[in-house]
Amino acid sequence: MTARVDHAVSSGTFSLDGETHQVDNNIWVIGDDQECVVIDAPHSVDDILAVVGDRKVKAIVCTHAHDDHVRVAPALRERVVAPIMLHPDDLPVWTLTHPDQLWDLDLADELILEVAGTTLRVLHTPGHAPGAVCLYAEELGCVFTGDTLFQGGPGATGRSFSDRPTIEASIRAKLFALPDDTVVHTGHGDDTTIGAERALLGD
Repeated sequence: MTARVDHAVSSGTFSLDGETHQVDNNIWVIGDDQECVVIDAPHSVDDILAVVGDRKVKAIVCTHAHDDHVRVAPALRERVVAPIMLHPDDLPVWTLTHPDQLWDLDLADELILEVAGTTLRVLHTPGHAPGAVCLYAEELGCVFTGDTLFQGGPGATGRSFSDRPTIEASIRAKLFALPDDTVVHTGHGDDTTIGAERALLGD
């Protein structure tokens, strides 16, 4: 059985720099009927487990450490007994939400993760956050971009630890190197494609 992508939406808050906003986060789970990888751990463990079902979770992979993406990561880790993975450059962001505990395994650029016969290639794409990553599933024709790239352009860069020129450089170097028909599964909102966003942002 080939791997598939399962999806749900979880609602809660995002807080940074003294501001709090209501947000809807996408939950992405990649795997087959036996095992899976969870991308990000937003507001509700139960929302995530509803997508996972009775499958073995191999890892909880965090695209970055803003609180709306990692808030329930430690609680989910306890429930499913799987390692949390995060790029170490996001340590200062992670400690804003979880000052007393750490993730388990470091992500790195070009690291390969395997689940259900499918590979996920880690692309370090700083800009929205220092340790932001995207996960490219070539066999599935899609990339999971967290808050790096959305339908309509790059993720927000107006807050601490973010930088607009950096995120645009990351997108051009790492994401625009992917085929135009690659489906972009984002951290919030609707899917898009690499080709559509390349046309908007320019090469």
